[in-house]
Amino acid sequence: MPIQSLGVGRSVLLALVALPGTLSATSQEIGTLTLLKDTPLHVIRGVSILEGVEGIRLRAGDIVETGPAPTAQAQLEFTSGAIVELGPSTQMLVASAGAAAGEMVLATGWLKGETTSGAYRYSSPLAGVTSKGGNILLHATADTAEVFVERGTASVSGGSAPIVSAPGKIFFSRKGAKPLAAADRPSGEFIGAMPISFRDVLPPRLPAFTGKKTPAPKTDHDVTYADVERWLTLSATRRQFAARFRARLQDPAFRQAIEAHQSSLPEWGPYLHPETNQTGPATAAKPSSPPGE
Repeated sequence: MPIQSLGVGRSVLLALVALPGTLSATSQEIGTLTLLKDTPLHVIRGVSILEGVEGIRLRAGDIVETGPAPTAQAQLEFTSGAIVELGPSTQMLVASAGAAAGEMVLATGWLKGETTSGAYRYSSPLAGVTSKGGNILLHATADTAEVFVERGTASVSGGSAPIVSAPGKIFFSRKGAKPLAAADRPSGEFIGAMPISFRDVLPPRLPAFTGKKTPAPKTDHDVTYADVERWLTLSATRRQFAARFRARLQDPAFRQAIEAHQSSLPEWGPYLHPETNQTGPATAAKPSSPPGE
């Protein structure tokens, strides 16, 4: 049900947990970018930044980023039937997406997820939500997280025991280290800042791409430290991404930036100075499958 009708029951299944230590770094296509409006879209795949265009296929481990225009909009559709829409100034990791389950990690920005089956988890640094068939809105900034269970049921967590949504508990917010707070409707500030495109049910567009030639993604450049700094410091992804981006240490500027921040990036030690580490960088703090490598 669209956001305008805030009544109706909701409920169900999750708690924010850290990103699994081993994500599938497969080249298998799991979804498609079906709509791109008023924004350049960057896709970080492996150690490269690609230029996103409608029709590009998505893979587990892809990081998608929208531009800052207020009307920026990107719609991702997965083989499971799940639809995820991104608003402006958004950075999201496609961790996994399958028929039974999926996970998206939102570093910052706006996300709307719609599913009809499967337990889909949407995580952010301060709060996370899992829904099994429903519509979820998630907004994340550096020090806040807001979750709106628009339709269906969900379990929301962040700084406290998970809370299952129910009538009277459909909007959740958290600021800094404070515990999660529940309310019976979204705040006025949330509705005022929410992307306009999030107000309605997301129409599927995937059939329009069936049988069409898949556009070849164009590489813009290899990632710089500034491109991935946010992901290198998130607790849920820092070890996986140290392993994924270690090859960029061959670039002097990237290496210099990592060394300058080494006090806050201890997992990079084995890659920066393998000669001082007995086990070597191939085994220290390295997951079996770095995401998106």
